[in-house]
Amino acid sequence: MVVQEHQKKTEQLTALNKAIKVYIKNLDKSLGVNPRTENITFSDFFDNKMLIIKTIRKGLTYKLFSKIKDVTPFSEDDWAVYLNLSKKTLQRHQNDADYLFKPIHTEKIIELAEVTNFGKEVFDTTEQFYLWLNTPSFALGNLKPAELLKDSYGKELVMAELNRIDQGIFT
Repeated sequence: MVVQEHQKKTEQLTALNKAIKVYIKNLDKSLGVNPRTENITFSDFFDNKMLIIKTIRKGLTYKLFSKIKDVTPFSEDDWAVYLNLSKKTLQRHQNDADYLFKPIHTEKIIELAEVTNFGKEVFDTTEQFYLWLNTPSFALGNLKPAELLKDSYGKELVMAELNRIDQGIFT
C-alpha cells in the first residue's frame, strides 16, 4: 500500500515536470525568448522569478493547473476558496482545452504550489506536511497554516514559519 502510494506520487511529479516543460517551451515561443529552460523541473521553476512573472502575465493552462493540483494537499473545494471562484466555474474551465487562468488566479496557483514545494522539502514526509498545514500553530496566532494561504500576506507568514522550521528555529 505504501509502495503504491509512493509510486503514484512519483508518477504525479513526473507528469507535472513534463507538463511544466511543455508549458514553458510554449511560453518561450509565444514571447519570442529562449531562457534555456529545456531541463527545468517543478522545483527549479520557483528559482526563476522572471519566468514566474512571465507565467503570471500569460496565465496557466487548466491542464498544468490540474497537474499542480494533483501534487498539492488541497481539495477542489480548497482551490475554489483560494482562487475565489466557484467549484462549478473550476469544473467548467476543466472542459475548455484552451482555457488560461487570469493573472490574479495564476499568481495564487503559483503561490500555493510554492508553499507545497517548500513544505515537502522541510518535512520528512508529505503526510507530515499536510498534518502541519491543518494543525493550529502557536507561531501563527493559533491559526492553521492552511487558513492563512487565502492571501499573499498569510502565504508569506507560512513561508517564513516553514523557513524557521527548516532552520531549526522554534518560537
